Amino acid sequence: MRIKLPAWWLFLWWHHVFLLWSTIDAQTRYSIPEELKPGTVVGNLAKDLGLIVAELYRRKLRISSEAGSQHFNVDLGKGELVVTNRIDREELCGQRPSCLLPLELVIDSPLQLHRVEIEIQDTNDNPPSFLTKEKVLKIAELVNPGARFPLESAQDPDVGVNSVRSYLINKNENFKLTIKNQKDGRKIPELILEKPLDREKQPVHNLILTAVDGGDPVRSGTSEIRIIVLDNNDNTPQFEKQVYEANLSEKAIPGTEVLQVKATDADEGLNGEIEYLFGDETTDQILSLFEIDPSTGAVLVKGTLDHETNPVHRFDIVAEDKGNPKMRGHCGVEVKIVDVNDNIPEIIVTTLTTPVPEDSAVGTVIALLSVKDLDSGDNGKVSLTLTSEFPFKLIPSVSNHYSLVTNGPLDREKHRQCSVKISAADSGKPPLVREKNIIVDLLDVNDNPPVFSKPSYSFYVNENHPPGKMLYSVSASD
Repeated sequence: MRIKLPAWWLFLWWHHVFLLWSTIDAQTRYSIPEELKPGTVVGNLAKDLGLIVAELYRRKLRISSEAGSQHFNVDLGKGELVVTNRIDREELCGQRPSCLLPLELVIDSPLQLHRVEIEIQDTNDNPPSFLTKEKVLKIAELVNPGARFPLESAQDPDVGVNSVRSYLINKNENFKLTIKNQKDGRKIPELILEKPLDREKQPVHNLILTAVDGGDPVRSGTSEIRIIVLDNNDNTPQFEKQVYEANLSEKAIPGTEVLQVKATDADEGLNGEIEYLFGDETTDQILSLFEIDPSTGAVLVKGTLDHETNPVHRFDIVAEDKGNPKMRGHCGVEVKIVDVNDNIPEIIVTTLTTPVPEDSAVGTVIALLSVKDLDSGDNGKVSLTLTSEFPFKLIPSVSNHYSLVTNGPLDREKHRQCSVKISAADSGKPPLVREKNIIVDLLDVNDNPPVFSKPSYSFYVNENHPPGKMLYSVSASD
């Protein structure tokens, strides 16, 4: 008896077959503040991604990426993304203006990939602070009003409005404070002499420098400025530039000259002889990477540079004369580290389905993979190529993700196993290449009928042939 199925049932059946071998290249973003308590719900993944909560256990929804998996988990009973560990934005992203944690959600039956980005918003949980709690300035009493003295800038791990916004000093008769805005957005406090100093009247001035951020509520940090008024040697060394800039390859070897600073002093004799040295607040990292020739002002490479770790280095240089008392001039140095193509692209196989039925439809997803290159610019742009005698191809997805899919019929009777070679090459000169072989086993299906050795058989038999004795033999194979 032949049964006629309704049209709506056939439509649902074909819709299910289509979805069976599909991937979803969707991208969802949530924004949350840092320092949320573990257990806090970030969002309902099932609702936002169009998934059915009751199927999440069966389809094995999981986080496959290591980038943010230690901070989040999925409640399969509710379909919610929840926080599992403390999130410190400064620890994860430093002072980058944007802090995104990528998550890759993989589910089976059918195999699907969802990319989710968690934007971590800054909260004002760090006050400004100074490396040194007390700074001593020695200023000759004959220095003219208008002279500037750069002070240490405060550090604040927070970003945006929560970072350092202004500086203040306590009320006094001789000094005022001004702020110098750098090209990179930093604010450098400078002390300006307004009224001449008189060592006989007041040999020491004590000031309080306060750094204030722009958060709500406002946070602040302080540093004591102790000014000792000195006699004689009334000219400070003056640099030709306020800021020296240079571009330097990350492959520069120790001993390479980066740049040369130069200062002059109007005084004569020892009061006009200059020695160059790093500023007082120079970090140990800068001291390990660079050195200064004290007599010429040449800045030389000392350690190993790495563009990927630190693309820019900033520090101060001091020109100090040999008078009594000694006078100092200051300048800034900015060294940009130029990237060299020294990182080979990396191919990451996120998910691999094997074995695969030999009757899989064209477009069946075999594997999900991604590529990354730590270099920047063209050196970090990666392209993938596929080499295989078997019917496969790569389909690009979001954010350097790819799907490896079938591109034709498979036949286990010809090949039990398929080898797919994938090459990742960056755009550097010369390019760097990495290869990866993906092995796919084929699963047999009953797609071949038995076949006799001959289409027909003919034989003769005697009329008195005994019962039970073989007449003839035939053979078939599958």
